[in-house]
Amino acid sequence: MRITILTVPNCPNVPVVRERITAALGPRTAQVELIEVREEAEAERLGMTGSPTVLLDGVDPFAVPGAPASVSCRLYRDADGRTEGAPSVHALRRALSGVSLSSAEAGQECCQSDVLDPIGRAGRGRRAPAERGLRAVQQAVLRHFAETGLAPDMPVLEVVAAQTGRTAAEVLAELDREDFLALDEVGRIEAAYPFSAAETRHRVRLASGVEVWSMCAIDALGLSAMLGQDVVISSSDPVDGRPVTVTFTRGTTVWEPVAAVVFVGRREGEGPAATLCCDALNFFTGHASAEQWQQEHPEVKGQVVSQARAVETGQQTFGPLLQDR
Repeated sequence: MRITILTVPNCPNVPVVRERITAALGPRTAQVELIEVREEAEAERLGMTGSPTVLLDGVDPFAVPGAPASVSCRLYRDADGRTEGAPSVHALRRALSGVSLSSAEAGQECCQSDVLDPIGRAGRGRRAPAERGLRAVQQAVLRHFAETGLAPDMPVLEVVAAQTGRTAAEVLAELDREDFLALDEVGRIEAAYPFSAAETRHRVRLASGVEVWSMCAIDALGLSAMLGQDVVISSSDPVDGRPVTVTFTRGTTVWEPVAAVVFVGRREGEGPAATLCCDALNFFTGHASAEQWQQEHPEVKGQVVSQARAVETGQQTFGPLLQDR
């Protein structure tokens, strides 16, 4: 696939759209070309209706019928009605997967009712932006979890935050507000997706020998891609407590039992993923058990997904988190 970004010179939203395209691609690769457009005639020839315009194999998946060619800024509306200067990660994923967008959705964030939205912050992804020290501190937190199995204390993060002229408390508070991690009432880290500071149903043993807890089944399935190492996930079916094990070895997975599935769901309302959905994303020994759990929890909206779909979601969500670019 060829991805083309049409932009006016020095457009401030180009780094944003580049980052979101990378997140949307996940482990896939694609040729990404940047073309600067200066004249209206050139914009009309190339199909640019504002900067940035993203073309997939020459086609604008976010095109609004009747929109004129333009070398001005282009705005995209998210699910909350707010405008942004680039399409969301979730909308890009849908476009890359060949899902056509209706005219009502063009330039807008994908509907929040999508069952996989809570995993990726309603399409905005789990990778914090580079600005204001957010990504540097997030990555420092994640690496500390991976190296020790524990959440870092504040002094460990002060040096990282200080490089951006902020305190660790300031950066962590912003990461908490944006749901990249969760803090308790005194500012300690309770969770940094995909890790949990407290014991959960999902224990993951890393190839390094460190054992960590993940927030949910999807989080656990994303750890191998995020850390670049083999892992063994030990969980249990919440209906009858029977064990479910997933082993990642050199990019392949083995599930025990072989009929195991994942249920992906969320509760109604607003709030962080830790509250709305983390306990609603679980491993089950089979479809029957997952369907029984769903019937017993009518407040949770969601669906059973296959092993392959669950792994893909985990990899796409968490694979990019520790990448430098």
